[in-house]
Amino acid sequence: MRCMTENKLACFAEFIGSMFLIMAAVSPIILFVEVFESHIGVALIANAIAVSWVLCALIEIFLPISGAHFNPVVTLAKMLESGVKNFGLSKAAVYIFCQTAGGIAGIILTHMMFFEEKRGILFISHVRRSGAVYFSEVLGTFILVFVILMLGHKKVKSSRASIIVAFLVGGQVMATSSTMFSNPQVTFARFFTSSVAGIRPIDGIIFIAMQIAGALLAVAAYKIFAFKSSEIK
Repeated sequence: MRCMTENKLACFAEFIGSMFLIMAAVSPIILFVEVFESHIGVALIANAIAVSWVLCALIEIFLPISGAHFNPVVTLAKMLESGVKNFGLSKAAVYIFCQTAGGIAGIILTHMMFFEEKRGILFISHVRRSGAVYFSEVLGTFILVFVILMLGHKKVKSSRASIIVAFLVGGQVMATSSTMFSNPQVTFARFFTSSVAGIRPIDGIIFIAMQIAGALLAVAAYKIFAFKSSEIK
């Protein structure tokens, strides 16, 4: 009974965390571009700050409950790190479902907040993202997943881990040509916004493939580092 309750809490944490993460990723773009009529560069900086601050709080709150993944490729990496049998394929599937559902809920709530500007709840994005930004997604996802795995390996305290990951994501938003989506559920949710934060579904599918590739490379690199560090000890 206690195990079932904990699993439900973990799934709810992944849903809520993913919901607020996508709100932090899209809302500043709408606010600064469509409400304040700011330059897109200013909106990007606001976006990086909002995502990093919100993500830091979410990790700090939900890390003890669900591991604070909020990202299907993080869940995939954690499963590969600990082993499918140990983590559980069904657990991973439920996590990913809750993350994706949370992302869609986040997009809906974001559009509701800015209904006067958007005049709708869900849209299909026409924002084109192609070319070198695909490679950017491999790099961005690689560094994100690798850092998360290494923090777990080194047993870094949650308060420090939340700050490190938040700073990394905020910095990479401004340091990658794709503005670091690095998250399939965030990418999927952005299919359904008409703001400049969106992405065309055809480009988004490639983004997700690149994110999975980056995550798998990160797992491979992590296993090398973890093995070498154990040898040194």
